[in-house]
Amino acid sequence: MSVPFLPAIDLAQGLNASAGLSAASLGHVGAVYAVATQQTIDAAFDHLTQTATRFGTYFDCTKLDSTDDILSLLDAGAVKVFVSSSQLQNIQNKNVDASRLVLSLAGAGNSALDVLQGNEVGIYLAGIADVTAVESLLEAYGSNRPPVYVSLAQPTLEKALQIAHINATPVIAAQHLTVDSKSQPNLIPAAPLLLANATTDRPDGLFTTLVTDERGVALGLVYSSEESISESLRTGRGVFNSRKRGLWYKGDTSGDIQELIRIDKDCDGDALRFIVHQKGRGFCHLATPTCFGDYAGLSRLEKTLSSRKRSAPEGSYTARLFNDPKMLSAKILEEAQELVDATEKDNIASEAADVIYFALTKCIANDVSLEDIERNLDAKNLKVKRRKGDAKPQFAEKVGMQVNGDKEMVKEAASVPKAKEDPAGTIDGRISMRRYYTTKETKDTVQQALQRPSQKSTERIMGIVNPIIEGVRKGGDKALLEYTHKFEKATSLTTTVLKAPFPESLMQIAPETKEAIDISYENIRKFHAAQETEDLRVETMPGVVCSRFVRPIERVGLYVPGGTAVLPSTTLMLGVPAKVAGCKKIVIASPPRSDGSITPEIVYVAHKVGAESIVLAGGAQAVAAMAYGTESVTKVDKILGPGNQFVTAAKMIVSNDTSAGVSIDMPAGPSEVMVIADSSANPAFVASDLLSQAEHGVDSQVVLIAIDMSEKELQAVEDELHNQAIALPRVDIVRGAIAHSLTLVVKTREEAMELSNFYAPEHLILQVEDAEAYTETVDNAGSVFIGPWTPESVGDYSAGVNHSLPTYGYAKQYSGVNLSSYLKHITSANLTAQGLRNVGTAVMQLAKVEQLEAHRRAVEIRIQQMDKQ
Repeated sequence: MSVPFLPAIDLAQGLNASAGLSAASLGHVGAVYAVATQQTIDAAFDHLTQTATRFGTYFDCTKLDSTDDILSLLDAGAVKVFVSSSQLQNIQNKNVDASRLVLSLAGAGNSALDVLQGNEVGIYLAGIADVTAVESLLEAYGSNRPPVYVSLAQPTLEKALQIAHINATPVIAAQHLTVDSKSQPNLIPAAPLLLANATTDRPDGLFTTLVTDERGVALGLVYSSEESISESLRTGRGVFNSRKRGLWYKGDTSGDIQELIRIDKDCDGDALRFIVHQKGRGFCHLATPTCFGDYAGLSRLEKTLSSRKRSAPEGSYTARLFNDPKMLSAKILEEAQELVDATEKDNIASEAADVIYFALTKCIANDVSLEDIERNLDAKNLKVKRRKGDAKPQFAEKVGMQVNGDKEMVKEAASVPKAKEDPAGTIDGRISMRRYYTTKETKDTVQQALQRPSQKSTERIMGIVNPIIEGVRKGGDKALLEYTHKFEKATSLTTTVLKAPFPESLMQIAPETKEAIDISYENIRKFHAAQETEDLRVETMPGVVCSRFVRPIERVGLYVPGGTAVLPSTTLMLGVPAKVAGCKKIVIASPPRSDGSITPEIVYVAHKVGAESIVLAGGAQAVAAMAYGTESVTKVDKILGPGNQFVTAAKMIVSNDTSAGVSIDMPAGPSEVMVIADSSANPAFVASDLLSQAEHGVDSQVVLIAIDMSEKELQAVEDELHNQAIALPRVDIVRGAIAHSLTLVVKTREEAMELSNFYAPEHLILQVEDAEAYTETVDNAGSVFIGPWTPESVGDYSAGVNHSLPTYGYAKQYSGVNLSSYLKHITSANLTAQGLRNVGTAVMQLAKVEQLEAHRRAVEIRIQQMDKQ
């Protein structure tokens, strides 16, 4: 991108802080200059996000400590970065395009010539007082050199033009610039700078000007003058110079005006280009889109689809596509497959055209323009951090490619479109569960149907997780930050830990959310505070007293998942009992959002439970940081909390490593629910309970055990399931979960409970008559929800019971998180002399049997001492 000058903005003050060139006018020039520091790095990334559609940004990065931050700015879309000599060396080792780098020098000097010699890297001369020195320097080198940027100690229009005339780019603070020199005569006008090196061979001095739309399609040819350009910049619209009428505000009478996007020059400076957004019927006075006739190709298709969206003829095919998203999605998949299968040139062109038509229809339906698509492509071209880009396994396998699972990116389960043969697919749009009648199936078939969704092999998971754990154990904060950048895409993050006390600004939540958290907090506190913690004292025989006393685990690490949902409730469920138990240090780990922030609800709960810190990381890397400790992360004694397969594997690994010295609460897998219902159950209640777990993730599973329900009653549940599911925002995730979910139709209560205990569900919901009585036969379950008015949701949030529960059948061996999860029970024995004499014979005999002579003698010596007294 070539720019005539660079307005310099202050990131700390924002775009609208300048007194001269306004935020709206910055884009008309094409780019801005800004200084990124450690304090403003977050603002720099926010700035790129907010301004990418309006103008580019050149970042001065000389005050940044991290090379990775500089690369991340380039990756996020910075046009160029200004760096120091030491930074330049580090970045060049990363194979970054040299044309995007500018070396910042203290001032003009002969050493600059060496930098310019045979190098694409530009130079920046800051705070120049004598422009002639720069002029001499650049003239000595000639015109065949990289770009040069110059800021002035005391900027004036004359000095800025002097710099521009030697083909360097002046950098001028935005507050010194103006697009309205009549009302701000003391500021530097932008129009003369835009025209600094423009030339014309016309006797009237007008500049030939090509007007294009956002995509570069030529709309027409006009003429401009410095006066008309000044007016365009001031008004933000197309103002030109008519050879007959002078200043020409095009579209004033017709309403077909142009919104100005940018003004630039061609390579020789003898033609200008206005990039505009055309309003109304079109640019031409004949009411056509362009002076060269109608649009063609993609532009024409976009205009047609946009028109159809506004007023499609009733019954037209395009109208059907806009009104039926499922049909449109099916057509995109169909045409994409036909393009994959095409081999002949004409056929490939035809199928590609169909793919483009349906894809663009989806874009227009969602207010995405061709300009948005092309801008996205341009942004990808600016990426400096490259990924291998292999096809996802489910697509690679379809075309016969071998999938290398070891190189698959570690991430939370994501929604995957189902194939036509998928029982939860979209053949007729129906979302339904498989149904089995146990009277018609063998016991083995029923038990096989109850198998959980398949998980990645242990060997494969360990192969992914072990290197991450080892990396954090050895690399500490640096490795933890690198993994967070990689897996969470939070490339703007510069620290791994948020320490208490947490700033109020990070806990800004809606009053109604705060009230809900406070109510839930108190109920959870009451239930856990009531759990048994009393000391024990028992005299097992005269003179032999055995005791047990309770102490809290000193340092606990609480893992709060991120992934497809925000989970402040998990922070409550793990943090409140830790506080009730009296743990001295509470460390919370949770994946940050892509912008590096963490959800304010989690911060608020962390504050309420007295957490020492929040680790801004997820996955195996967060588990490793808490298990071993880093420079910033406190090492903990126990790690609690749910997570995906990789989190579970990491917890198991560190708990088996004696050098870590850490325990865990339980293994945990995807969320699951079993609902036992009979004819008395409300179908809407049953369906809503099933869906409350199905929306967690595509690897979740839900099971309905229907006790002697009729076909009509079963159908009522299935209808409710479908109707409620398609109204959910996470319907695609629900489809994935329902694909491996099922209904078991049984005859008796006893059979239902036998199957429930075999399955050992995380959540068991009893929607049956006399539900309380069923609990007498519950042997295996994480938590039970009794009766029609007890949805599982109350346990997830506010009733008081804990929702961190054993899954994947582990309810047969483990309890859910409770107060005891945070406590140690220490035993003691206290014997009198007579007590030792009473029990000593038994001790010595057993020690003799085990041939542990020192054990036996420890008692014998004491008894002999008694006998001497």
